Formats: sequence, structure tokens, C-alpha cells
Amino acid sequence: MKDTLLRIRNLNKSFGERKVLNGIDLSLYKGEVLVVLGPSGCGKSTLLRCINGLETIDSGDILLDDTSIYDKNIQMRQVRQKIGMVFQSYDLFYHMTVIENIMLGPIKSQKRDKQEVLALARELLRKVGLEDRENDYPRQLSGGQKQRIAIVRSLCMKPELILFDEVTAALDPEMVREVLEVILDLAKQGMTMIIVTHEMHFAQAVSDRILFLDNGKIVEEAKPAEFFTNPKTDRAKQFLNKFDY
Repeated sequence: MKDTLLRIRNLNKSFGERKVLNGIDLSLYKGEVLVVLGPSGCGKSTLLRCINGLETIDSGDILLDDTSIYDKNIQMRQVRQKIGMVFQSYDLFYHMTVIENIMLGPIKSQKRDKQEVLALARELLRKVGLEDRENDYPRQLSGGQKQRIAIVRSLCMKPELILFDEVTAALDPEMVREVLEVILDLAKQGMTMIIVTHEMHFAQAVSDRILFLDNGKIVEEAKPAEFFTNPKTDRAKQFLNKFDY
């Protein structure tokens, strides 16, 4: 039986009068890759931001390892060390070198040994093919390289779960593949991930399960082969008809 890492129970979130998430119920297993699909504005990114504590919730609960991340006795800083997040905008510090960007969080937030962190950072850089760029500054890197560094930075925190929010949306087409290959490799290694993407081929290849959102609700949930070949709802069919996959 699979161990459940994350549980979301009746999650609701509004911005003013607009209901963005409406009664979301979801469980995520350790080692599972969940891909969240849906039209723009359906609540995908807000869902990730609620999981990572970047947005407050109106009602419901989110539990990591059976502990509510919104418990008043829990510090959100500690939660974010367990739940990594990679954005489409990289968010690297441009006055720091690659290696300094990667090591900042583990040393400052987690108080880990500098030599241990350095060794891990270099190992991760080697795995993404950027071991020769540790002393470069972000301005010297391509978009795809910056995104791979952002992924390494998240991994160096040793998270239990990583959230990816449209990480290829800001990249030129030729840079997309190098980033997606890194994420595919993480999936093969058993990393637990929730991925928001519009890359349909990638979604099919990387996911264990597809979650389709529309208007803040889970409209459909299925294995990738089933979702892409035989979607159950008209809304999912309409969505998929817009893509060539």
C-alpha cells in the first residue's frame, strides 16, 4: 500500500468575489508525479501556492505527513523547507554566483554544514550538466540553464515534495527540452512532484496521474493514458482538442 504524503481536504480560496478554488479534495502518494492541467485562470497556480503557503486559504486544510501546514503551531518557514517550488521566473539572486544561489537556503535556513552542502550542490550541478558553471552569475546563463539552476537550488534543500509552476513558459522552444529532461529524470528517481504545465507530450510522459481543473474544481482525474485517449468529460475533451499531441 502506498504511503500518502499530502492530503488536501475541501480547500477553498477566493480573491474578492471570485472563487478560485472550490472544494478541492486530493491525496498525493510518496513517489507519485501528479500533473495538473486546465485552462488559464482555472486555479492551477493558486493551488500550488496554497500548498506551499504562499497564499492563505479561506477554508479546508492541507496536511503534509498527516500534519496540517496551517496549524498555528507550525512555522511556514519549516513547511517550505519540505515543499520546494520552482517558478517560471527562476528567482535567482543576480548578485550571487550559481553556487552561492544554491547554497544560500541550506546554510542560512537549515543551518547545514557548508562542506556537506557544497558537495551536494556540485553533485546536483553535475547531474544537470552544469558542473562547469558554478562560479558564473545568472546573467551569464541562458534561460534553460537558469531554470536548471533553480531546480538544483530546490533539490539542495532536500524537500519531500517539489512543485513546478509552468517552468518552461518563459523559455525559448529549444531550451524547453533540456529543462523537461531534468524533471523526467527526477521522476525516474522517485521524486514526489506536482507539475503545472501546458506541455501535453511532457504531461503524458512524466505523470502517474492527471488532474484536470476548470473554474476552481476538479473536473476529471485519471491515469495519463486514459485521460489523453478517452477523457470522460466534455470539458476535458474540449480542452484537449486545442492541442496537437
